[in-house]
Amino acid sequence: MPSRKFADGEVVRGRWPGSSLYYEVEILSHDGKSQLYTVKYKDGTELELKESDIKPLTSFKQRKSGSTSSSPSRRRGSRGSRGSRGSRGSRSRSRSRSPGRTPKNSRRSASASHQPDIKETRREILEVKLTPLILKPFGNSISIYNGEPEHIERNDIPRKNTQERFILSQDGSYISTEYSLRPRREEIKLKEIDSKEEKVVTKGPTSPRTFEVTTPQKKDLEFGGVPGVTLIILGLPVFLFLLLLMCKQKDPSLLNFPPPLPNLYDLWETRVCGIYLLWFFVQALFSLLPIGKVAEGTPLVDGRRLKYRLNGFYAFMLTSAVIGTSLFWGVELYYVYNHFLQFALVATIFSVILSIYLYARSWKAPKDELSPASAGNAVYDFFIGRELNPRIGAFDLKYFCELRPGLIGWVVINLVMLLAEMKVQNRAAPSLAMILVNSFQLLYVVDALWNEEAVLTTMDIIHDGFGFMLAFGDLVWVPFIYSFQAFYLVTHPHEVSWPVAAGIIALKLCGYVIFRCANSQKNEFRKNPTNPKLAHLKTIHTSTGKNLLVSGWWGFVRHPNYLGDLIMALAWSLPCGFNHILPYFYVIYFTILLVHREARDEHQCKKKYGLAWEKYCQRVPYRIFPYIY
Repeated sequence: MPSRKFADGEVVRGRWPGSSLYYEVEILSHDGKSQLYTVKYKDGTELELKESDIKPLTSFKQRKSGSTSSSPSRRRGSRGSRGSRGSRGSRSRSRSRSPGRTPKNSRRSASASHQPDIKETRREILEVKLTPLILKPFGNSISIYNGEPEHIERNDIPRKNTQERFILSQDGSYISTEYSLRPRREEIKLKEIDSKEEKVVTKGPTSPRTFEVTTPQKKDLEFGGVPGVTLIILGLPVFLFLLLLMCKQKDPSLLNFPPPLPNLYDLWETRVCGIYLLWFFVQALFSLLPIGKVAEGTPLVDGRRLKYRLNGFYAFMLTSAVIGTSLFWGVELYYVYNHFLQFALVATIFSVILSIYLYARSWKAPKDELSPASAGNAVYDFFIGRELNPRIGAFDLKYFCELRPGLIGWVVINLVMLLAEMKVQNRAAPSLAMILVNSFQLLYVVDALWNEEAVLTTMDIIHDGFGFMLAFGDLVWVPFIYSFQAFYLVTHPHEVSWPVAAGIIALKLCGYVIFRCANSQKNEFRKNPTNPKLAHLKTIHTSTGKNLLVSGWWGFVRHPNYLGDLIMALAWSLPCGFNHILPYFYVIYFTILLVHREARDEHQCKKKYGLAWEKYCQRVPYRIFPYIY
């Protein structure tokens, strides 16, 4: 085991994370396993630092007049320069200072340049051997902004006897923040420069020498890359229809797969198309009503915060009033059940047309409005979405589709299935199994709409673009697959006794409590980490300035909200009995979905928080299921 360099209680200078400033700290302890020192700053802040970020006091010399080193303010001016060299959006980074002499006619006397500053600000200027500064465009710091992982590029260019300078694009503006501890959004206002290569111009002190280093930025493609998303785009609609056809069979056993296919001509009906479009645009109209509060989303790469009208619950109440009035007037909702496949086909076609429109319009969007998940491949970007927040005026297409037509439509479809069960099975009242499924899923939807603001911090909103994945998922998959248990019970009745129903209700409430409490705790901590109600929670500080919860619900497992979600999903399927596996498809699918999403979260957080995330994983070893996974 390597020996430690600094002793407990020793006063040294430690570098503040994320900056090049060194402050006086006291060594509290040393972890021999991770080789990290726990230090305490004068303001009481305790952090863990690597040995390379700690220097003895003797290595810091106070600057005297006549010092050959330039002041920090002058360094800032000399470190960055603009030029037309390189393609649009290229960027380079300063690595070191040249030991070459500054011309005599450009030097100022120390008394003229430094003494007034010392008198006015009483700032102690120290000469420190600092870690090379890496300047990044504003849009790369996603720990502060929009959920994109922070990319740090390195190039091993020899620095001896060289002087490096920035060659920056004229469309962007860079301001050095080497001597600032404030968040970058307070220090920098500039356009995001998105480039795929880095150009570094290096000049020798005596004979000019120029060379370029090109470092391509490769993005990790998810969902199996281009082959994977191609399979999803083509296969998911087919799979949806096979499931629905299987469910309509008298015996939906897997032994009877594949089900008999209907004529394609029978799947299209113009009236169904008109009803679906009417539903979509009525929900759009409800979302534009000036009721409900207006909330701001997370900061974008350019520092803006988009505004969102939170009136989903009001839209749900209005929809309920319209449906109730329709039933009172004798409108036959059985029509929806009888043309369920036709509605699924229209919704699928609409989602594909919407995806094509979204992809086409994204080419007119500025670069700083594109999704960090997009990769530059046409097929992949069509699936994941190129534009992050496509809007028509103030109407946000992605935010609207996330909660309105599909989620509220899910509840309406469940009601249709309840009425259809009574008609098909000649019942005077719906079965207890159907009542349980409708009640459980109604609670889930109402909870989502009541806590609508929480969706603004989800990966769907802050990271993924709006493409086929979300369009098909929100408009087709949610209403037609999440209602699968109710659809199954229409033609495959199952009687549930009251003791069994009580156990299923208890399971549902257990999952809901975990789900809601974990999400509420997370959202409160994100909005106000200093909330006195959260003072008892333990955290791990990260170099981004944010803290990670390691107690409460988030100290139990890393994703307690996923655990609660899966318990509720199981409770939705249990009223259907165990005669067939088909009603449990949702639980199986949802488990795969959340495990995959957890892996995406893990990948993003590891990039974003580094060593702090590794320490968090040691403190909270289980991801979703305690003592299992």
